[in-house]
Amino acid sequence: MTLAPMTLFPMSLAPMTLLALAFVPAAIWAYLLVGRGGFWRCAERDDRVGLAAAGLSAWPDVVAIVPARDEAEVIARCIGSLLRQDYPGRLSIVLVDDQSTDGTARIAAEAAAAAGGADRLHIVGGTEPPRGWTGKLWAMRQGLAHVDAQASASALVLFTDADIAYAPSVLRRLVAIASARATVLTSLMVKLRCTSAAERWLVPAFVFFFQMLYPFAWVNDPRRRTAAAAGGCMLVRRGALAAAGGLERVRDALIDDCALGALMKRQGPIWLGLTEDVHSLRAYPHVADIRRMVARSAYAELRYSPLRLAGAAVGMAVTYLAPPLLALLARGPAQAAGLLAWAMMAASFVPTLRLYGRSRVGALALPSIAAAYTAFTLDSALEHVRGRGGHWKGRFQAKTRRGEARGT
Repeated sequence: MTLAPMTLFPMSLAPMTLLALAFVPAAIWAYLLVGRGGFWRCAERDDRVGLAAAGLSAWPDVVAIVPARDEAEVIARCIGSLLRQDYPGRLSIVLVDDQSTDGTARIAAEAAAAAGGADRLHIVGGTEPPRGWTGKLWAMRQGLAHVDAQASASALVLFTDADIAYAPSVLRRLVAIASARATVLTSLMVKLRCTSAAERWLVPAFVFFFQMLYPFAWVNDPRRRTAAAAGGCMLVRRGALAAAGGLERVRDALIDDCALGALMKRQGPIWLGLTEDVHSLRAYPHVADIRRMVARSAYAELRYSPLRLAGAAVGMAVTYLAPPLLALLARGPAQAAGLLAWAMMAASFVPTLRLYGRSRVGALALPSIAAAYTAFTLDSALEHVRGRGGHWKGRFQAKTRRGEARGT
């Protein structure tokens, strides 16, 4: 016996009602394609910015602050890539060793010596974050305090994760963009690792969803309130950061980069773009690894609200799951509406797949990928209820019911 195609859509549902409901996801995708800042085109890129300031006569000093907690596997590549920048100005590095137990600081020092830059690396021993601070932001604050204590502190600070590798031209380009656009924060969405099967299927969608939440064209438009940043690579003007109240203003933010982006946009223009020249070294070999990465902060994105969680789950179902179900199980105009929505969804995903060297055929799988991310988000809420929210390297950092970051 075969299952009737309309089983999913009860016969008691009037045809006109079904048709009206079927056009909801089609309308959503029409809006996303034409009314959401063209996020899906992946057009905001560091290699497409006009750089009238590329020939700066005086390049400002830059200090890179690198928070690192048990990063022995990747820290040498990070430090080496920074020290090999072809930047015309002075670049120094402050590594904040956040209580590592795997020799991170020693390996970083060895890498600096091998690159001929031992005198440009300064290692600061990190301490346990005070109550109300997340671990990464407290490490960043300790690095900034070290910089502030110097007699000739740099005007520009590059906050960078320890698992990031830079092509030699990146810092020059970042400073040129900051000068040309007069930005107070200039950030790059690094190219995430996309090697394992789990990464190939799930990582491009992470970038796609991020751009959907924070359309880069809107982030880069001073007239719009939309603000974001990518925490792996953020060039910040110290004066503007101090005027904004410093890192203390975002000390408990689990999604620290977007919180910093919002804080800095109140001080002046910010810029966020994609790049092919900055790579994440962090490996996510299994689906469970990506689940943990998403679950760490997904519920925080929803402001720890059960109502927002429910709304997000329903929204994901209508936007991503309804189109293929309508296309496969409905008939007539309702089926056509489902096919149209699915086609628009797939077309929007193609540029991101191309950015990551993936086949465009994979765009048809976006509904199932979205279902996986919805499950990760629900898991994030469950972990928060269990008191394990924001887990990262032995710390549970999500806010408590009293509104404070745990810090431990």
